[in-house]
Amino acid sequence: MDYISFCKNFFGATNIPIFLLKNGQVEYSAMMETLPVTSQAAWRIYPTDHNPGFCGYSPDLEYGRVQIENTDYDLIIGPAFSVPVTSQLVRQFMRELTIPLNARELLTEFLCAIPRTSHLQLCKYLAFLHLCVNHKETDFHDLNHMSTDYSDSTDSYPSNDIIEYMENDDFHNSYYFELEMYQYVRDGNMEQLKAFLHSSKMSWKEGKMAHTPMRHSKNIFIGLATKVGMLGAIPGGMDIEKTYQLIDFYVQKCEYLLSIEEIHKLQYIMIMDFCQRVNEARIPESVTSEIYQCMDYIRNHTNEPISIEDISRQIHRSSSYTMKHFKEELGMPISAYITKCRLEDAKRLLAYSNKSLAEISSYLCFSSQAYFQNVFKKQYGTTPLQYRKKEHRSKTSLKKTT
Repeated sequence: MDYISFCKNFFGATNIPIFLLKNGQVEYSAMMETLPVTSQAAWRIYPTDHNPGFCGYSPDLEYGRVQIENTDYDLIIGPAFSVPVTSQLVRQFMRELTIPLNARELLTEFLCAIPRTSHLQLCKYLAFLHLCVNHKETDFHDLNHMSTDYSDSTDSYPSNDIIEYMENDDFHNSYYFELEMYQYVRDGNMEQLKAFLHSSKMSWKEGKMAHTPMRHSKNIFIGLATKVGMLGAIPGGMDIEKTYQLIDFYVQKCEYLLSIEEIHKLQYIMIMDFCQRVNEARIPESVTSEIYQCMDYIRNHTNEPISIEDISRQIHRSSSYTMKHFKEELGMPISAYITKCRLEDAKRLLAYSNKSLAEISSYLCFSSQAYFQNVFKKQYGTTPLQYRKKEHRSKTSLKKTT
């Protein structure tokens, strides 16, 4: 079968975006054929234990996958939207796939042209594709309810497992150990949290959460993500809805990982991400609600050109009023705060992505790569590349101690 021709016909008939991958690399993309853009979607996170299966970046963006059996090919369909496409959803999609800002207008038109698709309808598309390429029927119950059945009841918990825990000194983490970590997240204290996670004084231990090591690690991750959000981020001042969305995002991403080492790495990233967001969301006592609105707007638009007029419109004030009160309350001009937020996002991209300096500079709207490198070094006392190497060494060191 000519799979590229098949994909083009599917897209032409349904207007649902479709990707053809060979060994994880994009061979055909309806979106990239239509638009002059590239993306860095992490295709490796898509599940391989179910065929067909589902995956997604957030509760509002859903993808489906069909593995073409006995070949190196996969079909990915999506994004599918069950909600109206808003400017916020477009920004979220662009940030998650690191699509350049200059493609926003064309991308918005493309996404708005995708028909609203429910989860059930996406199931039907996947079943159809599975039948076409693999000549197999799909059980809709299995497709909609991919969960593990547990036959053991809590009333019949085997006593020999308890004895084994005691003999191996394999106890749960200390209550106070967890409280200390949540406190660092709640305070937005990045440096102390990093030192705490790197410390070898205590190792992370949990009881038996499943019958396989992989499921055990994923269950621990789900519980930890929930507790970090509920006990650390929200009490620390992070927006409740954003916290729930971030928990969902990390839980979904964890479900698609294929090794325990990747889960441990994502666990570290998740905890640090919550802490950083709390740190950024903290409101100094001297800051009024108006200026906080300005700060929040800037933090959420670091990948776009931001003008004083844009910021002033958020609080329905004049530019002169906004500039004057912003500097009085934060002790820095708006331009300096914009640069500060962009540099904080740059640190995340340097630590957790493989994007080049040129890509990061362009994505965060710095005037040039040279300017980005200069302001980064001036702010943090190290070059972007030196910072990236240091973070990679830290993560390697963390993996060795866990």
